[in-house]
Amino acid sequence: MLTGMIFNIMKYSIHDGPGIRTTVFLKGCPLKCLWCHNPEGQKYGQELICRPERCIGCGQCLETCAKGAILFHQEKLRYFRENCSVCGQCSLVCPAGARELVAKTMSVKEVMTEIEKDIIFYDESGGGVTFSGGEALMQPEFLLEILKECRKKEIHTAIETCGFVKLEVLAKLKDYVDLFLFDIKHMNSRKHQELTGVPNELILANLTWLAENHANVILRLAVIPGMNDEEAGLDQLGEFVKSLKSIQEVHCLPYHQAGVEKYRRLGLDYPLLDLQPPGDDYMAEIKKRLEQYGLKVSIGG
Repeated sequence: MLTGMIFNIMKYSIHDGPGIRTTVFLKGCPLKCLWCHNPEGQKYGQELICRPERCIGCGQCLETCAKGAILFHQEKLRYFRENCSVCGQCSLVCPAGARELVAKTMSVKEVMTEIEKDIIFYDESGGGVTFSGGEALMQPEFLLEILKECRKKEIHTAIETCGFVKLEVLAKLKDYVDLFLFDIKHMNSRKHQELTGVPNELILANLTWLAENHANVILRLAVIPGMNDEEAGLDQLGEFVKSLKSIQEVHCLPYHQAGVEKYRRLGLDYPLLDLQPPGDDYMAEIKKRLEQYGLKVSIGG
């Protein structure tokens, strides 16, 4: 039975494509963006998140941990992540929800069962299902089978992707995808690597190919103040998208701080603690600048 690693299935989503949607988040991503708001989706396997503020000190997690990852230290229960095997036993016995396993293995049938629960909302709103992550294309065989099942059920499908994937993966899936939401982080490859951990040549090549071989592609730009919002870079982006002809729509997504708490729960340091979201007036300026290239630009998804 073909299975995949899923870390969230969000119902009634209205920002990941047209209409009311179910967004399925697949684990694993080849990028490590500094501003990532889903750090729990970066690694492929399961992880444990902790909410110490919920801990009531009952000690049940201590009794069930066989690896010495939970100990009394300075009169408090402490979690030593380096000793954890991520077995999840502590999350099963915690009565306060202070510990939780991120992600679970699901079959194609199990995912489709969740998707099909909301068909009535898709039909009434022109919605469907969006596959996101992490990076959905990191699990191509699993994703392809779900896409095929959605096609049988006439469910509209969208994929949100960073584009850092082998071209043969895109070619294999494209005929089962109704809409691609394609992320662009930065036009300069060196800067792109500084911000995300990878260069952008493959991403831009895949976007160019997709624009020539798929009818519905929307570009997405996460606007990160001081990192990818300089005027020269926006002009370069505008010129590039204009040259693609078939892509005329761009969604500008303002940076937000939703990832800060998630990093803490995973025991990670958030690299942009002092960064503030851009204001409405500034986003309007970026929108206006990109519209000069004949593009349809909107703020938000």
